[in-house]
Amino acid sequence: MGMFSTREPRRFEHKYIYYDERKEKLAKIEENAKRELGMIPEKEFDPESIRGRFVESTTHLKRRKENGGPRMDIRLSLVLIAALLFVLHWIVTGEFF
Repeated sequence: MGMFSTREPRRFEHKYIYYDERKEKLAKIEENAKRELGMIPEKEFDPESIRGRFVESTTHLKRRKENGGPRMDIRLSLVLIAALLFVLHWIVTGEFF
């Protein structure tokens, strides 16, 4: 646990009991094939189809997501330790380096 970081709340994850993921994928493949053959009309806009595409397409955001975000708490704690050492030295010796 970091000194200056707060814990993220646990994400809600609902797992279905009666859900067949394989069946869902097969249905999507069938539907896409029928659309390509022209048996059914084109699909309307679905916002779920573009979720996460921007992060996947940029290298710097992908790298940040893999690394877990910026590590500012370590840098900040090092700067604070250095400042405290400086103040402690100034108080004890009375010198300004």
